[in-house]
Amino acid sequence: MKEKKLLYILLFFVSVILDIILISYIRRESETMVRLDAAAVMQTLRNQQIPEGFYEQCIAYEEDGGDYDRYAYLFGYLYSSLTDEKELSQILSRLKDRYPSEYERFTGYERAVWSQLALFPVAESVNNDSNTVVFEDSWMQSRTFGGERGHEGCDIMASLNVRGHYPIVSVSDGVVEKIGWLTQGGYRIGVRSSNGAYYYYAHLYDYAKDFTPGDQVRAGELLGFMGDSGYSEVEGTVGNFDVHLHFGIYLNDENGTEFSVNSYSILKYLEDKRVRCVY
Repeated sequence: MKEKKLLYILLFFVSVILDIILISYIRRESETMVRLDAAAVMQTLRNQQIPEGFYEQCIAYEEDGGDYDRYAYLFGYLYSSLTDEKELSQILSRLKDRYPSEYERFTGYERAVWSQLALFPVAESVNNDSNTVVFEDSWMQSRTFGGERGHEGCDIMASLNVRGHYPIVSVSDGVVEKIGWLTQGGYRIGVRSSNGAYYYYAHLYDYAKDFTPGDQVRAGELLGFMGDSGYSEVEGTVGNFDVHLHFGIYLNDENGTEFSVNSYSILKYLEDKRVRCVY
């Protein structure tokens, strides 16, 4: 009887130990599992909120012979908030293995947005230090003209509130896709890069020349001049707000549906990459 009781006690402790081992294993496995909620990841990619200097860090990972290119590392950060190259490589490996089509799609979006960026969209004055601009993350802030909506871009505000003064240049090589008057955007021009990003410049005062859709433009090429046009169905309306450039970025999803991307991190990356000219 005594031996039987000891056996039951022994079996109980063995059961407890096995449970602890099993729970520990399940917890460890769950921590390494990768789950991709495509809709949530898509919204995170649209936000494009990355630490200042992190894109340069991704470039360094790529150039040092890392396992992935800078756009994969960038996607990995936006998915996981990890910044270490080894950790990013581990999570990217699991994502690529488990969700190959989504991995290709999302890294493709990052490549489209970032790969051909070259210059900040407002030229720098070499003769007047007071001709400055400022911007903040205003993406998806509330706007009411034309109905309640989110602000699909970032506004670059001029220190000198004079229309036609600040030169606006193309941030990348590309092709003019759209040009002319929009009720909300006023005089605008849209340039499509070869990788698919659509860069949108709105509220211009005037164009640098008579652009037509299909025209090739180079990074740094003069597109027009900053203004305050728009917020009216009447072409040429100005004065409804201060002089500024609305800079937006758009991509097309796998169904061809256009969506906006937060341009703030892109502008921060380009902030010190300026065309310098006299004005």
